[in-house]
Amino acid sequence: MAHINLLPWREELRKEKQKEFGIRIGAFAVLAVVVVGVVHIYHVNLIAYQQSRNKFLETKITDLDKKIKEIEALEKERQRLIDRIRAIESLQSNRPLVVRFFDELIASLPEGVSVTKVEQQGDGITINGEAQSNARVSSFMRNLESSEWLKDPQLDIIQSKSTSGTHISSFTLRFKQVIPKAEGEEDA
Repeated sequence: MAHINLLPWREELRKEKQKEFGIRIGAFAVLAVVVVGVVHIYHVNLIAYQQSRNKFLETKITDLDKKIKEIEALEKERQRLIDRIRAIESLQSNRPLVVRFFDELIASLPEGVSVTKVEQQGDGITINGEAQSNARVSSFMRNLESSEWLKDPQLDIIQSKSTSGTHISSFTLRFKQVIPKAEGEEDA
């Protein structure tokens, strides 16, 4: 039998397989780098797309914030106008009250009583005046109490003084002006 040496052939086969293995590993490494690169580029594109969407939303949010501020300003202006309208309506509805007040005051004022000063704060009225006697001041208070438009007379000060033989009483009187309820109107 002949001697055949298979060692060099096996050695070449082993080197060839190692070379092939190295090429496959290199190809796999390149393929892995390419896949990682593609995945990285895909994620970068996703992030860029999301950032552009976020920027779009931020611009829309700032636009809406501006519109909200405009709406709030318009609401304030609207409320200011409504308050103004109510004030004007209140003045219009209370305009005849002054005339009614003086009519009732003159109707309630007995002979021998004169008014020197009239002050009004809200529905409260303060009158300073002079009367020939305390009885006339009492009569004036009774007349005020019986009026539908003037109520709750309260005498604050009454001072008597005599000048040149006549007796004069100075007084300060407080009462309220009310609006009588029409028939069928209920208390609110």
